Amino acid sequence: MLTALTDNELMMKIKSGQTEKMGLLYERHKKKLFGFFYNMQANAALSEDLVQNVFMRMLKYSHTFTGKGSFMAWMFSTARNVYYDHYKKTRKKMNERELTVLEYRLESASNLEDEIADNENSILLKEALGLLDPGKREVLVLSKLKEMKFSEIANILGCSEGAAKVKAHRALKDLRTVFLRLEKR
Repeated sequence: MLTALTDNELMMKIKSGQTEKMGLLYERHKKKLFGFFYNMQANAALSEDLVQNVFMRMLKYSHTFTGKGSFMAWMFSTARNVYYDHYKKTRKKMNERELTVLEYRLESASNLEDEIADNENSILLKEALGLLDPGKREVLVLSKLKEMKFSEIANILGCSEGAAKVKAHRALKDLRTVFLRLEKR
């Protein structure tokens, strides 16, 4: 009976020279990474390019993978570095409002008025998220949209689990403040 290799086992095989195993990791995680990048900057083509860059960088730095801890945290740390490296290179060209748009799907509304109100809130939420500091936006994307555990987020951000929870709490508080300010205009 064949059992599927875990992400950590696959990465250890890649580290030992079996680079063809990267294709399996790519198939498992490309959608998660695409979603992460898309939620950070709302550009599908760029998100696809950044996903490719993550896997190239993971291959290049496979020697740094120890096999201890979460592969997902290591992968998202790499993704975060790829994103910030790209952002540093293109910072002057980017408009702050283009950095991200949160894809927020409407739940089925009971009537047209509810649907319209939900749509207006969705637009305000997207705008509010776009106005947040990129670091706070990142914590919210990881915790709320990617539903990562705070222990993994802490590993990605290089802080304690408690600090990651505090950052997420503060980011949510700031998002609420911005949302309410936008709602009043």
